[in-house]
Amino acid sequence: MKKLFIAFVLTMLFSIVGMAQGQRGQRQEKMMDKGEMIKHRTERMVKTYGLDETQAQKLLELNTAFADKFQRPRGPRPDRDAASREQVDGMTGATAKPEGQRPSREEMEVRMKKMRENMEAYNAELQKIFTTEQYAKYQEDMKKSRPVGRRGGHAPHQHNN
Repeated sequence: MKKLFIAFVLTMLFSIVGMAQGQRGQRQEKMMDKGEMIKHRTERMVKTYGLDETQAQKLLELNTAFADKFQRPRGPRPDRDAASREQVDGMTGATAKPEGQRPSREEMEVRMKKMRENMEAYNAELQKIFTTEQYAKYQEDMKKSRPVGRRGGHAPHQHNN
């Protein structure tokens, strides 16, 4: 009886491990490649802002042109891989610090400046594609999606005197 119980427990253990690995594989299959991400974002914007065929084609071209500027860098993560590997930032071309070191304040300011410049350029091109009403709705949606405070979208603390 004891051997039967041990066999049952081992069978259940292997089944659980097998299912977990299967789910991880499914998750990886669901991850979209760069082209699919661009297409998905474009389709979502076409639907949200009611773009016509011409606008949709121009938006797809714009999203394709700016995809590398807005996408987070992919590849080996310095905090998980060997310290000798460096990760290149897709927006600025800067390399990440090994072993999870934080970039300096100056490096962060340069990155933020570049991100703002990219966003301003994207929005300028988007304004040429959208109608006045569509662009106004886009700007309103962007304001709603931005975090309010410094951390995780929380509003800054207010002190009552």
